[in-house]
Amino acid sequence: MSALEKALKYSKKTGIDESEIVLIKKKITTVRITDSEIAEIKQNYDESYGVRLIHNKKIISLQTTNKREIEKTIGDAFLSIKKIKPREFWKELPDKIDSKKIKGTYDKNIEFISGKEATDIAQNMINSAKNSKIKAITGSLNIVHDDFELENSNGLNFKDKATYVSGIINAESDDSIPVSGIGHSCCRTLANFSPQQIGEDAKTMCLESINPKRITSGKYDIIFEPYSVGELLSFVLTSNFNMKTFSEKKSCFSNNLNKSIAVDELTVSDDPHIPEGIGTKAVDDEGIKTEKISYIDKGIFKNTFSNLFDSFKEEKHSTGNACRPGSPMGRSSDPIPIAAPHNIKISKGDWTQEELVKDTKQGLLVGRLWYTYAVNPIKGDFSCTARSGIRIVEDGEIKSAGRPFRIIHNLPIMLKNISGICNNQTRVIQWASLPSLAPSVRVQKISVNSI
Repeated sequence: MSALEKALKYSKKTGIDESEIVLIKKKITTVRITDSEIAEIKQNYDESYGVRLIHNKKIISLQTTNKREIEKTIGDAFLSIKKIKPREFWKELPDKIDSKKIKGTYDKNIEFISGKEATDIAQNMINSAKNSKIKAITGSLNIVHDDFELENSNGLNFKDKATYVSGIINAESDDSIPVSGIGHSCCRTLANFSPQQIGEDAKTMCLESINPKRITSGKYDIIFEPYSVGELLSFVLTSNFNMKTFSEKKSCFSNNLNKSIAVDELTVSDDPHIPEGIGTKAVDDEGIKTEKISYIDKGIFKNTFSNLFDSFKEEKHSTGNACRPGSPMGRSSDPIPIAAPHNIKISKGDWTQEELVKDTKQGLLVGRLWYTYAVNPIKGDFSCTARSGIRIVEDGEIKSAGRPFRIIHNLPIMLKNISGICNNQTRVIQWASLPSLAPSVRVQKISVNSI
């Protein structure tokens, strides 16, 4: 009998109404790059359990790495349930799964990758970023395999093997003043991962940033490239479509359901089935089948996302967005899942980035944002700093590199001022953040402050 089966059997014997047990077995290979060379390689193996107990509509949770003591741990936790406030809106955990395995979410070559193979990949990233004008190369490679198992007392049993790979390179130059460039890639299989492209992208952005000119404070049309768009999606936009945030009137769009909040060209969705997506999965982390959901459909605010707890509270159904996010990627054994999109996506537009540049009279091209956060979430105010890959655009041409600048702007205004969406969708994931599929996007009349 497995530890999960023992835990469920013990929960029923104790008389607990409902129980949910999560097991995660995780292998993480990390290669750290500093001073243009491999500085460290680590391979960690973790096994942990998450337990959620529901009795008389009271919910208590626990997490442990000791499978031999899991029954005792459940018993000790149950003794304290009297002190918990009942959640009268709670209904029940799911009892069945209706889904099919999605191809391209598991790669045997990743599960059994050796330390040498990982360092060879990282070295390829470094070699492709080298140039006489680049003085330092830093970054990391993360390769993850996890075995996830979910069981509950209503008969649900779900198992999933998944793999993930993500690499990032930061290339730095002090040829005039310090500048940098970033290269990034993420996917689920080694066959679709290009370490050479990561280094090439970092090198190109860095070299194109040399000899930057100071940018005069004022209003510009800004073309955000995919990596910077992913930053805005993760830290500014997405939380506004969380059912909990929306219902508590903490979203800047809480009064705009089924109303226009953006230009007609903008469609933003969660697509949990995209090929090679870091968040791609057939079943969410509570056992609910995942579905594609449009949050903004041709400019109209259409939907929110939720897990079981938040949807029950609002007397609705879960959208299949329960997540137990693990670091640096994949799942964890967190006993209480959060609600989050799996793969936040902006549908591609008709422009190429080159066409968008040619169509821009006075603008800026931004490759990377930094320190992106909401200043006043209810109003939609946010702040960020353009750090790398900044180029000045005049009369349809890139004239020179630009120095860093700060943006303090408003999300509802930004969505109404989008004037171009490109067709260059790219998989992006910032550290410990949401996976996204983002194209380049141009926004008009953004005020920038020179640094």
